[in-house]
Amino acid sequence: MPARIVVLSPNWLGDAVMALPALCAIRGEYPEDRLVVAARASIAGMFRMVPGVDDVVTLDAGGGWRGAAGWASDARALAAARADVAILLPNSFRSAWIARRAGIAERWGFSGDLRGRLLTRPMARPQGPLHQADYYRALISALGIAASSDTARVKVPADAGQRADELLARHGIEQGTVMVGMAPGAAYGRAKQWPPDRYARLVARLFERYGARSVLVGSRGDRQAGEDIAGPGHSLRLAGRGIVDLIGQTDLPLLVAVMSRCRAFVSNDSGAMHLAAAVGVPVTAIFGSTDERGTAPLPAAAPAVPPHEILSCAVWCRPCMLRECPIDHRCMTGVDPDHVADAVGRQIRR
Repeated sequence: MPARIVVLSPNWLGDAVMALPALCAIRGEYPEDRLVVAARASIAGMFRMVPGVDDVVTLDAGGGWRGAAGWASDARALAAARADVAILLPNSFRSAWIARRAGIAERWGFSGDLRGRLLTRPMARPQGPLHQADYYRALISALGIAASSDTARVKVPADAGQRADELLARHGIEQGTVMVGMAPGAAYGRAKQWPPDRYARLVARLFERYGARSVLVGSRGDRQAGEDIAGPGHSLRLAGRGIVDLIGQTDLPLLVAVMSRCRAFVSNDSGAMHLAAAVGVPVTAIFGSTDERGTAPLPAAAPAVPPHEILSCAVWCRPCMLRECPIDHRCMTGVDPDHVADAVGRQIRR
């Protein structure tokens, strides 16, 4: 029996959230052992808010994510965890290499990517289409760990909740206000983004129908999307609607706390979409170039949370999985703001 287990996390926020049910299953299989998660600096903070995780190792802290110096730095950081077993959720050669270089005796993961010899328990990858969460569950099951039916869950730190209330108050949003979060960005590419003018129309509709205040969130890389929605081009339409642009102004704990204050959340297929679902907020997810069968948000842990709404436009070219649309972006322009407002309204009323 291992005494210390380190789980190497996927590299992107959305994938990391979808891996949480597998992480929960590992915790359940080894309740008395120390469970450590190793993750990129950009998402490591999320795992500090996940119940059952004892410690977090931050990778790519020095030397960069790519290159020999970065790999060696990550191996040293991983070695400091003194783990008996490493469970590798990423499929990369790099993750297997640093686990072996870290001196971890047992290294378990899917084979492939020329890394089979670096693993002590290489498992065959599942065949056929799967939701990404089920892909991670398949690895856990192959290792003999009982797959958990638990969904993703992230707990809001108390200090972050206080910071969120203070931040929202500075922007004129008091406690009790009907608030809808929105994540208009998408790191993968613009093909996944619902157009800014549609978001602006949605903000106006939600205020007119429900008196809801819209709060834009995202990383620094999403700032242009926020400016396109809340900027001068839509200032007349949004005048007095109380839109608040917090894009690039929150760390992960503060983002989670702001999300928890929302009655509903609207998002493209993005990491923020998955994070909001894990916080326990009903999500209206707009899918265009990507496939909702593989990356739809996981159900909320609490049964009282209204179900997520998945919206898309039935066009011949989707899901294309492209970063940029080579034609007219019809998969996204065909999603009507009124339909999105209807979906959000069902969640708010429940």
